[in-house]
Amino acid sequence: MRPALNAARNNVLFVLIAVLSIAGVALSAVSLQRHYAKSATNFCDFSQKFSCDIVNRSEYSEIMGIPVAGLGVAGYAALFVLSTFWRSRTETTTRILVAALAGLAFALYLTYIEAYVLTTWCILCVGSLVIISLIALLSVVVRVRSRPA
Repeated sequence: MRPALNAARNNVLFVLIAVLSIAGVALSAVSLQRHYAKSATNFCDFSQKFSCDIVNRSEYSEIMGIPVAGLGVAGYAALFVLSTFWRSRTETTTRILVAALAGLAFALYLTYIEAYVLTTWCILCVGSLVIISLIALLSVVVRVRSRPA
């Protein structure tokens, strides 16, 4: 495939990664707000099995005092910066891939916690899992396309 065509296709994928990253920042910001909220909400609490408040206020919602949702905001913001401002750098495709796969691994760990430890699902968390999965998939494609022939 011609390098110019590959670069154009990668630019489209970078835009998709950027858009998904913004969606991830928004979703994580809402989750972070729910983490610090003083009162319960019906925003995404459908039952004992689907409750963002239970998940966002559990002992698993922080790592060393840092809210997991805050890590999500930072991670998605980093992916946005990489896919926009730094996309022309040669090492960016590898950095996006590593960041996306790390985010996906962490999201899968948190999904395990939801499913088997808390036995409660957070719709915001599931939405974030979908977003990071799509970003990881797109980052693999971008990385494969950008390898030298």
